[in-house]
Amino acid sequence: MAETTSTLAGDAAIVTGASSGIGRETALALAREGVDVTLAARREERLDALADRIEAETDAEALVVPTNVRDEDAVEALVEAAVDRFGGLDILLNNAGVVVGGDIEELSTEKYRLMMETNADGMFFATRAALPHLRESGGTLVFIGSFAGQYARSYNPAYAATKWWARGFAQSVAAQTDGDIAVTTINPSEVRTEIAAETGKSFAERFEEGEAIEPEDVAEAVLFAVSQENAMVSELDLYRRDKFSAF
Repeated sequence: MAETTSTLAGDAAIVTGASSGIGRETALALAREGVDVTLAARREERLDALADRIEAETDAEALVVPTNVRDEDAVEALVEAAVDRFGGLDILLNNAGVVVGGDIEELSTEKYRLMMETNADGMFFATRAALPHLRESGGTLVFIGSFAGQYARSYNPAYAATKWWARGFAQSVAAQTDGDIAVTTINPSEVRTEIAAETGKSFAERFEEGEAIEPEDVAEAVLFAVSQENAMVSELDLYRRDKFSAF
């Protein structure tokens, strides 16, 4: 393996939702730039396989920390484990999320709480635990938002609300940290991942290759954001080309 000359080499990152899709591809992309990555998700076997691949294909190290982001204590332990292993923290990717439900009249309280606790509470817990370390490193905090967090969504208002929450939280954290860290929200339209659409089909099943955003595209957007040295990418929108005609 050729030694990387990336300005990110030697940095340390935490990626939530790292077992598939955007999280997996971003962890790989960061590792190729020489970033040591802590992989967090619930599916440990997938994290182990990803860690093996990272260490076989790159010069980066990978730490597996199985984590349910809905569990406050587990998230705090995740950040502590990452800092203990790598000596600090430069990047947090708040990526873990779920889509369930649809029409409000038919949305159960259980499904509503699952989305809120994963998409909102999980980002809050991770951000709160990571902020002191990101301040120390002058690092970057990245949120995976959504097109749904920018425009009214008739077919899943509760999911959309969690993404509006993420954008508002991210921008307000940026204001509160007063320039100590960079805070970025990336807003993709549909991404071809395992995440389920309201139809019951995953986006990977619903869209053919080339019809929607690929996880690798979002990973490249994350790399662009975290590579900025003197500037901050506040928001980055990443839409499939026909999104507005289909919206």
